[in-house]
Amino acid sequence: MNPMKVLSLLACLAVAVMAKPNGRQDNSVNQAMKPSQWLSGSQLEAIPAVDDLTIERLENMNLERGAELLQQVYHLSQIHHNVEPSFVPSGIQAYVPQANGQKIVAPLSEMIQRLKQKQTFGDDEVTIIVTGMPQTTETVKKATRKLVQAYMQRYNLQQQRQHGKNNQNNQDYQDQSGEQKNHQRTSSEEDSSEEVKNAKTQSGDIIVIDLGSKLTNYQRYAMLDVEKTGAKIGKWIVQMVNELDMPFDTIHLIGQNVGAHVAGAAAQEFTRLTGHKLRRVTGLDPSKIVAKSQNTLTGLARGDAEFVDAIHTSVYGMGTPIRSGDVDFYPNGPAAGVPGASNVVEAAMRATRYFAESVRPGNERSFPAVPANSLQQYKQNDGFGKRAYMGIDTAHDLEGDYILQVNPKSPFGRNAPAQKQSNYHGVHQAWNSHSNSQDNKDY
Repeated sequence: MNPMKVLSLLACLAVAVMAKPNGRQDNSVNQAMKPSQWLSGSQLEAIPAVDDLTIERLENMNLERGAELLQQVYHLSQIHHNVEPSFVPSGIQAYVPQANGQKIVAPLSEMIQRLKQKQTFGDDEVTIIVTGMPQTTETVKKATRKLVQAYMQRYNLQQQRQHGKNNQNNQDYQDQSGEQKNHQRTSSEEDSSEEVKNAKTQSGDIIVIDLGSKLTNYQRYAMLDVEKTGAKIGKWIVQMVNELDMPFDTIHLIGQNVGAHVAGAAAQEFTRLTGHKLRRVTGLDPSKIVAKSQNTLTGLARGDAEFVDAIHTSVYGMGTPIRSGDVDFYPNGPAAGVPGASNVVEAAMRATRYFAESVRPGNERSFPAVPANSLQQYKQNDGFGKRAYMGIDTAHDLEGDYILQVNPKSPFGRNAPAQKQSNYHGVHQAWNSHSNSQDNKDY
């Protein structure tokens, strides 16, 4: 049977059983279920026409219901391990956000030529974000937007400081001339909390590879050929490094959900072609991999880069409980979701929101964690073991599983500064002006 039809049938089977609560024996989303435990022969025969899953449909289900559906689809697909990946997207778009609020937008195949026009691109750190879900719902769009905004603030902070210093020097010069001036607060002063003053930041550039926009339904998402897609992006990174003559060891590759596995495959391809490893790969709620090539190890794993870290926020929903990096963080322990997330999509995107919060200057250590295997163990031994920080400031010598607690609303970090940042100032103000009305609700 055509693999796409197989996945479509699997989704239909799961949808059908969700509509028949008597067709299953256990509500536990993390139970390794067999079809005979929750679907009878008569129910199989009564399956209606195929009904594709979408991100929007999953958002309209409560957390437990959506998590159980996805668990059932996954377990069905693994019965004979014969669901081969078949989708390799073409024409993937990418964009580079600018401090003036504009974007450089182009197909990935044309982006390097556009980057050559930026004289300073690649001189400092380069963060490449691979999206993993379509940007069709506010939950997904908002999480990605928050991450980009956070990096805009982080990378432009030094420029803001210099801008503020120049303003002050100019004010001093005018005062010495004898003119009476009314001193006004500059944007840099508004961002001059102690946390921001002490933030360890550097200049850099961001590239967003919008793979997620090609995953327009659950079939494409589940049938994505992670290895081939990752290899295409890995070759592109090699080409970018060579043609722009930039250092490879300043690249941080970040992948959301299934994009986390694509990022891992891209890093592997980079190593295969160059003999060098990228500095860091971060997986934001790495997903379950439904379609897998036989006899092939697939998925984000330690060794894909010099350092690999992962944040798991929907282990028994869209995510996976499988260890994915050198260090894996499980906010509030392995579960279908995290505090405040009402559905599996929101739970999956919380990993992006947490990482974005840690990127903001002054918030680098907002998410302290300790080694543990469960939330209960964490609570019993809180404060013991080697403390670590989830997010941008994670130490690269860490190994193992770490647990922490998070808040249900922003600021999510338990150690986040008390004063929320209500908007974003300075050179990145234009980039954020279109979304501040939404963002002010969260920061």
